[in-house]
Amino acid sequence: MELKVFLVEDDEVYAEFIKKHLRKKYQIYSFITAEDCLVTLKSITPDVLIIDYNLPGMTGIDLYEQIKDKIGKNVKVIMMSAIDDGNLVLEFIRKGVRDYVVKDDNVINTLISVIEGEDDIYFDD
Repeated sequence: MELKVFLVEDDEVYAEFIKKHLRKKYQIYSFITAEDCLVTLKSITPDVLIIDYNLPGMTGIDLYEQIKDKIGKNVKVIMMSAIDDGNLVLEFIRKGVRDYVVKDDNVINTLISVIEGEDDIYFDD
């Protein structure tokens, strides 16, 4: 059975880039805003949730805070950001996010590794 992956990314070009690569392996649901994702979460539970940190309106971490008690422990949550900042990563960890991916040249391989459970938290060297 294909994993259901929710991608919350406001940059439509970047979202298409990620979807193009991940849809070969996973069933992708894409959202431009956290609010759009919340609507679908009422009827579909993903296996993996990839959330851009810097979203318009509700931020990625705000979305996670709102849904973490509803989605269950089996849903893998990956916070994604163009910001490579250790303090930001510590904030994610404190709030319960265990996986963080930097939007860089290796983002697709890193996302697949995290989804497949090959990495826990990814720090760019």
